[in-house]
Amino acid sequence: MTYRTPGPFPPLILDDVRGAQKMLSGVARTTGMEGSRHLTALVGAPVHFKCENLQRTGSFKLRGAYVRIAGLSPVERAAGVVAASAGNHAQGVALASSLLGVRSTVFMPLGAPLPKVAATREYGAEVQLHGHVVDETLAAAEEYAERTGAVFIHPFDHPDIIAGQGTVGLEILEQCPEVRTIVVGIGGGGLAAGIAVAVKALRPDVRIVGVQAAGAAGYPPSLAAGHPVALDSVQTMADGIKVGRPGDIPFGLIQELVDEVRTVSEDELSSALLLCLERAKMVVEPAGASPVAALLSDPKAFRGPVVAVLSGGNVDPLLMQRILTHGMAAAGRYLSLRLRLTDRPGALAALLGTLSVADANVLDVSHVRTDPRLGLTEAEVELHLETKGREHCEEVAAALREAGYLVMG
Repeated sequence: MTYRTPGPFPPLILDDVRGAQKMLSGVARTTGMEGSRHLTALVGAPVHFKCENLQRTGSFKLRGAYVRIAGLSPVERAAGVVAASAGNHAQGVALASSLLGVRSTVFMPLGAPLPKVAATREYGAEVQLHGHVVDETLAAAEEYAERTGAVFIHPFDHPDIIAGQGTVGLEILEQCPEVRTIVVGIGGGGLAAGIAVAVKALRPDVRIVGVQAAGAAGYPPSLAAGHPVALDSVQTMADGIKVGRPGDIPFGLIQELVDEVRTVSEDELSSALLLCLERAKMVVEPAGASPVAALLSDPKAFRGPVVAVLSGGNVDPLLMQRILTHGMAAAGRYLSLRLRLTDRPGALAALLGTLSVADANVLDVSHVRTDPRLGLTEAEVELHLETKGREHCEEVAAALREAGYLVMG
């Protein structure tokens, strides 16, 4: 099967992906496949994780970057390469360039997480911080390429990049030949397009489902219009798929080969990341957890066996802390309450005793006596509790009301 790519490039075919697989031998890891008992129970069929979060540099991006840079001519290699990225592509380009002996410059936003900046430098790239948003960083990298002659390495809109990412699809078919559905996150579309080229050529019966963050979902309107459409704004915690416009080449392939594109909310992404950490012991970034979010949001919509691609694990520790808190709240594991009680000695201790009987873990207490809204004998208490889920939240609130407390929210 042959799939046309727009522009001056030749058609992208299965042999291109197989050639990329040979090129990556000894460079990229053949990442493992892990089963998920929790998702298997929800879906009603086997669910496996394709663990690209355990790939070198922590994401699938090394695959495409290496194939693209390895394909440069000696003259192009001598000129060096340049890329723009907030993290995963930056690290992939940096390591691939070092392995191939090519000088690399990577532009990153001023607000890029420090661990990602440090890792990119350690992989051998010269890092230049420029711009507050990715568009400004991208423009700076393109200007650098024009000025110096360095080859710009696009994160997703090039056949070599797509062929490299498509090797994930070949590995899935080798590791799980009975697969019926592959679920993969989509930003610009390089990974999903590459997987689709490889898988549909060998197993056209396999259903491929792409997943986007609802706040950065450029593919649904683009597919409806029949051509890439740029979003006015993008907003999501999932930096790895925070792309405002589909790539021209990936779009054509996804339009032809991907069966469905779904969107997931920020709450669903948070819950998915929490599940990966708690149940699978996997550190996964929000973009990498997007397939899991789709499975959690509508588990009966997927025919198994299912393979969910965990595309990356590069998440800033501070962001991870905020996301986990958000995820626990979305799962009903946190409960915030305000209530009033009589201001007398032992009143707070009695309240905490009621919470102890209800088996709620108190994380924080704020005790106010001097607010003008309060009566002379009243005190207001704000509580932040850790609970066991939504039903337990209701049980705790009911226990407080039965004990005579006025619960306000």
